[in-house]
This record gives sequence, structure tokens and C-alpha cells, in this order.
Amino acid sequence: MPSTIIITGANGSLATPAIKLLWSEYPEYTLVLTARNPDAVYSPTDLRNVSIRKLDLLDLSAVHAFATEIAAEIQAGKLPPLASIICNAYYWNLRSEPEATEDGFEKTFQANHIAHAALVLRLLGQFGKKLGGRVVLLSSDAHWPGRNRMEKTRPVIPDDLEALVNTTPEGGKANCRARGFQRYASSKLAIAMWMYALNRHLESDLALNKITAVAVNPGSLADSRALMVNTPLSLKIMSILIVRPFLFLLRRFSDPTLRTCAEAAADLVDFATNTTAPGERGYYTLSQKDVSSPDSLSEAKQEALWSKTIEWAGITSENTALQINDLYTDIRQD
Repeated sequence: MPSTIIITGANGSLATPAIKLLWSEYPEYTLVLTARNPDAVYSPTDLRNVSIRKLDLLDLSAVHAFATEIAAEIQAGKLPPLASIICNAYYWNLRSEPEATEDGFEKTFQANHIAHAALVLRLLGQFGKKLGGRVVLLSSDAHWPGRNRMEKTRPVIPDDLEALVNTTPEGGKANCRARGFQRYASSKLAIAMWMYALNRHLESDLALNKITAVAVNPGSLADSRALMVNTPLSLKIMSILIVRPFLFLLRRFSDPTLRTCAEAAADLVDFATNTTAPGERGYYTLSQKDVSSPDSLSEAKQEALWSKTIEWAGITSENTALQINDLYTDIRQD
């Protein structure tokens, strides 16, 4: 049955090989490829069933407008129903103090978590009714304290959830790398926690319980341009002179999840097409079912983050097909 796959951050290192694989091996899918700069998205030579769109996750009004547009096209038959949404886009900054978006949220957390949550919740009603579909969220080993060598300050979901989105200065330039990575890691922890809550709410909704969500640690990507953007010079040098040339040795003796973006993309495509673990939910490392960090497994914190995310993302019972409590959005609007 013809279906649509949406990919955010479609100009990224992981997205490009995923697009090539989907386009060549799965021609039955229509691809909607999004990026802040659509001109930078890889464009197949034959644009059959491929649509490249502008989407800025740092602008929640743009996310809502995009979701409205996609929903209208599906309902009008201009696009097939959704098969999956791959929440691939990311942001980090290891070189400066926290930055605020126009929406007033810390930039890393909005791009990585809030905007993707808004997109997913807005579009749940556009998945195929009989087959359901899959939401693919990108987490990281960084969400688990002590697992990533770049960690200096452990990721955390504080009791005061507003601390995740505030932009209070955190100690000057000397502290930027450590705290910038903590913000990134905490967003990846939030993604894993939110995945569990999303699955619970989907399973309890008879109209949507065929949609499944997975949070995937795609591994440490040796050739990712993430290592070259908003990072200190020392990290760029390490990437060019050590990580990429000695990938095989590092994977064997240091980090077994270290691999290329093309390798990780193959797993991503299998999740998106429901080839890997069809109909299953949960946390995965590479393509294998795994256990996420102990911090991510608190159901009380998952539900608190779920409710706060609905508030941050501007989701109400009128703009999502999922049954939600409007209390938090009502408070914010007041």
C-alpha cells in the first residue's frame, strides 16, 4: 500500500544515505524530506515520489504550519497516509552559552525534543488506519550517565522541568563544551523518556494503537558532520586525524558501536519501514532491543515530561488525534 515517510534534518550525515537507500530499495514509499535549508538536501536524480520541504524546528509556528499542510495533503489524496516519521534532525552547541529560540526555549532542547514532539503529535491522525505506522526517535548513548567519553556533567531531567528550557548563563566560555554536551545528552534522555510515555498513550487509544514508537541509539558515527559543527577545534582535529582514519581499530578495541553513517542509515530505514522488530516498541541500540538508562525508566517522570512537553509544544485536543488532557495548555494560554 502506498505510504509516506517524513524525514527531518534531511540534509544531515545520517539522513543522506537513508534517503538513497529508501529511494533505491523502497520505491513504493513517498518521501517528504525536510530541512531548514532545503537546497542542501540530497536530491535523487529521479524525483518520483520525493518532496523536499523547508522546516525550521527552531520555530514552533513553522512546525505547526507544516503539520497542517501535510495533514491537508494527505486528506486531499495528494500524499499517501503516513508510514513513519523519522525524527532525525538535531542541534548542539559546544562553543557558547545556552541560546534561546524565538519561542523562548533553549535551542538544543527545542530542536531535539519539543519540535519533534509537536510534529509527531500533530500528525498521528494521518497514519494509515489499518497498518498503523512507526515513529522513529533518535536517542544516544549520551543519555546514559558515564557511557559517553565526552561527558563531563551527567545528563539529567530535573524535578523543575523548566530548567531544561531556560537559557541562564552557565559559567562562561571555559564551561561551554561540558555544559553544551550536557544539554545535548539531557535532550536525548528526554527523547527516550518521552518515547515510553508516547507508547503508553498510543496503546490506550483504540484508534491509534497500531502506531509504535522506538528510540534508537544509532551508535557513534565516525563520519558525522556533527563533530565539525559548533564544536571546539580539538574535537574537529580528533575527528579528522584519529576517529575517521582508525575507525576499524577503535570499533574493535574501544567502542563497538562506532560506525559510519551509511551503516547506521540502513538500520534507520529498517525501523522506518517496519522491517526491524515490526510492531514492537521500545529502546534500541543499533538494531537490537536494549535497556535505556535507569533515569529514563521512572514512569512518574515520564508522565511529568509528557505533560510538560504538551504544554511547551502547544498541543491541544483540537490539534492532535490523541486523547490528551488540555489542563497544561489551558494554563499556558491563560
